[in-house]
Amino acid sequence: MPGPSPTIAFAGGGTGGHLYPGLAVIERLRDRGFAGRIAWLGSRKESDRQTVERAGVEFIPLPSGKLRRSLSLENAVDAFRVLAGYAASLGALKELKPALLFSKGGYVSVPPCAAAARLGIPYFTHESDLTPGLATRLNARGAERILVSYEETRGSFPEAQRGRVLAIGNPIRASIGSGDAARGRALLGAPEGLPVLLFLGGSQGARQVNELAMAALPGLEGLAFVAHQTGEAAQGAPGAAEIAGRYKPYGYIRDELPDILAAADLVVGRAGAATLWECSALGKPMILLPLCGTGTRGDQVDNALLFARRGAALALVGPEASPERLLAAIRDMLGDGRRLAATGASARALAGADAAQAAADLILERLGGIA
Repeated sequence: MPGPSPTIAFAGGGTGGHLYPGLAVIERLRDRGFAGRIAWLGSRKESDRQTVERAGVEFIPLPSGKLRRSLSLENAVDAFRVLAGYAASLGALKELKPALLFSKGGYVSVPPCAAAARLGIPYFTHESDLTPGLATRLNARGAERILVSYEETRGSFPEAQRGRVLAIGNPIRASIGSGDAARGRALLGAPEGLPVLLFLGGSQGARQVNELAMAALPGLEGLAFVAHQTGEAAQGAPGAAEIAGRYKPYGYIRDELPDILAAADLVVGRAGAATLWECSALGKPMILLPLCGTGTRGDQVDNALLFARRGAALALVGPEASPERLLAAIRDMLGDGRRLAATGASARALAGADAAQAAADLILERLGGIA
């Protein structure tokens, strides 16, 4: 008789970009008939817990501290949090006894990966961005597989690690592809014949994107219907009131996202990995406004410039992202159907095959080799 199904642990969190790809992999595992225990080791943020548990996945909160390259007094406090996270990870993994740990990155994932290495538990780590962050670089040292979204990322790792690097893309939820454009337009109240322009500021919002959306809105009258995810913190901000037939703001687009994305003719937003891959999988042309400057390692700029080089998006970086240039870019793209179609086709080609399925297949293949 076959033995009991193995347990798989997942680790990561802090932002949706470190949660949703891992949840997409879990979704594909279940579709493939995996019946074992799955537990997620994440941060103590209530939003992380809610997101994971909403997907029907067991959630184990851990203390977590940020990893910083710069000198800061907060580093001393966070060092204790990292150590506490490591101790908690050891305890959780000893109880779970997983056959494999899958890390989706972010600072929350470092203690579980270190604990897995200490306990002899094999683990995979996945990086969504073009350039790997500090957490991925640390996790990669002991990872059996270093999964990345782009083949170009391989060169960012030391020569000794490159043989373990495999480019599979960035996993996205299957529901993203189930949207209906007509249903999305009805949800928005978009008039027939008017293209839909979608501004995405991320789950936490983006002040620059919100300000640019408000600045562009008067110049888009009669040209496009504007849907706008402002971020829940900015919900109800001045200027973000619904205008019938022209503008529909959302604090956060959750269950409606597949339909609204399907309805969108052009997407304007940040260059976070989740936004890029969800839009690319649907062949959506994009204008990217990557986060840059202090407080970021420049990963969104790297992402945006790669998409621009591939013809999959237009990137407006730093001072290029002015209200005037953005409005001109929107008008140019919406006024050129061939360009819109070509940009969307390039985005779809860049997204490639189903990364979540590829990751699930690799996990199941590895589990088959674990005694």
